[in-house]
Amino acid sequence: MRRLCIGLTAGLVASLLAGVAVAEEIGSVSTNFRMTGSDKVVIEAYDDPQVDGVTCYVSRARTGGIKGTLGMAEDPPEASIACRQVGTIAFKGPVKAQEDVFSERMSMLFKTLHVVRAVDRKRNTLVYLTYSDRIVSGSPQNAVTAVPVPAGTPIPVK
Repeated sequence: MRRLCIGLTAGLVASLLAGVAVAEEIGSVSTNFRMTGSDKVVIEAYDDPQVDGVTCYVSRARTGGIKGTLGMAEDPPEASIACRQVGTIAFKGPVKAQEDVFSERMSMLFKTLHVVRAVDRKRNTLVYLTYSDRIVSGSPQNAVTAVPVPAGTPIPVK
């Protein structure tokens, strides 16, 4: 019975994660030394879950210390993004004209980092925007990058 529950739980988690972009930490640098864990700028890579051949690199601040280690600290809202073609671009199906393709909590309850993909149909280009929001008020700080899709590969938009 226990094996069945574990198997069902693993299957449910796998199905929920299908198509979700998962960040992979590429590197980090310390910006402020703390005895309980330094503040850092981390570089994370994630592959667009709907577009093969496109990877986005996001750099952002992470708060260290005890609160940061426990996930209770609020990270600063600044982030930078660079998305690149890293292979042959292929679409897994039609994409929305604009959609949130990746998000990660920057504090335990209130702040989330988002990466949004928008389609520039006229230029056959994928445009990625990163920003953070809060339950009450978000930050106007943002960054944008674009990946041109080869002319022979039209972007299938829903």
